[in-house]
Amino acid sequence: MTAPTVELTAAQQIDQRPLTGHQRSLIALVVTGNISEFFDMFLIGFVVSLLTKPWNLTGFEAGIILACSGLGTVIGAIMWGRLADKIGRRNAFFWCVLLFVVFTGVSVFTPDRGWVILALLRVLVGMGVGGLNITSIPYVQEFVPAKQRGLLAGLASVFIPIGLLLGAQAQTWLGGPLGWRGLIALGVIPVFLLIWLRLVPESPRFLQTKGRTDEARKAYAWAMEIPVEEVGVLPVVETSTKSSYSLIFTKYRKSLGIITLGSFAFILGSFTVQSWGQTLLKDGFGYTAATVGALFTWVSLADVAGRLSSAWLADRIGRRWVMFSFGLLGAVGCLIAAFAHSGTVFFVGILIAMMFGDGAFGILNAFGAEQFPNEARSTGLGLGYGIGATAKIFGPALMGALIGGSMIKQNVTLSAVPPAFILFAVLLVVGAVTYLFAKETRAVSLEKI
Repeated sequence: MTAPTVELTAAQQIDQRPLTGHQRSLIALVVTGNISEFFDMFLIGFVVSLLTKPWNLTGFEAGIILACSGLGTVIGAIMWGRLADKIGRRNAFFWCVLLFVVFTGVSVFTPDRGWVILALLRVLVGMGVGGLNITSIPYVQEFVPAKQRGLLAGLASVFIPIGLLLGAQAQTWLGGPLGWRGLIALGVIPVFLLIWLRLVPESPRFLQTKGRTDEARKAYAWAMEIPVEEVGVLPVVETSTKSSYSLIFTKYRKSLGIITLGSFAFILGSFTVQSWGQTLLKDGFGYTAATVGALFTWVSLADVAGRLSSAWLADRIGRRWVMFSFGLLGAVGCLIAAFAHSGTVFFVGILIAMMFGDGAFGILNAFGAEQFPNEARSTGLGLGYGIGATAKIFGPALMGALIGGSMIKQNVTLSAVPPAFILFAVLLVVGAVTYLFAKETRAVSLEKI
């Protein structure tokens, strides 16, 4: 007697098939979007270092500009995470790009010495940037095989440091000819992503949670590049008409706590290095702006290598052990920078800290999204990461307060480095241990989370 054939679900079909051109196109869109958005976020660090002398910026004023970028990402992550579960990953991605591009364009017209205006505009730019990674990771996760989900979803974050690389190159080669306004204007280029976005469908899991099953089947067919009638039965997904913050606080408090604390710890050190590393090398150790740009090119490449390694290893040894080991190695880099007596050693410390401490972001948000089920994936990730991302406010503001003075060029001293970088090392250890308490999700189907 022949055993009955068990029909595969659409999700199981995706798990058993090789990646298609459409799936690769979606991943490429998300990767390009994150690179483009964070190009501007990283570039503001270079812009501030160029403006310190002509604008006579104090450490406090420069710190406020950088902290406002962080404030915007906090608001954006929390707001867009919720909206992605309400209006869809694709729609949220669209509005994040549009918000970022519009206010980046407006920033070009900031008047001289208008640091307050620039800071306020950075909040609005940051709101678009802060939502992009939060919306794009679940978008990819819900289209790709479970066994490769860590790497493929992690790619959304892996290549973000290319934005730092492009920013470094822009400062090195275009800073003189274009000036700071021209550098900021380069951030408007991602407007072309909106055309690309029209070619991809909404996430099938999101469509199912809203009861839009016919559209979900078409989205699966698009991903696998097969006729709709060949799509298997849809996986069982709880339909939802409301995904609220109260749901996260009542049902997923542990997951929220882990992501919040873990994100805060990892963000504080890495974002502060990104924001202040250039200024410390330039005005603390006496490197030229061109040399700083060249050095941060190597930092960005090390960061990409670290992020790619963490995303790749997550599908092999598990997410928790990757976060733990990368956190400890990042802490070592911070300690090297803390006790450096030369610019070379300080740079080596930064390189290690970014390769591992920031390299953990190759899987950090993808792992965070996997702590929540379909009904609350973006909301939970956005809320936890958004609260944790307050580190993007405290870190730059802390360094600005430690440096202080009437003008950065005249008052930057390296006395602020040891206590700050020792703190960053401690926080990375705390973050490493925190993720040991998360539930391991390697190769687990999204419907079983």
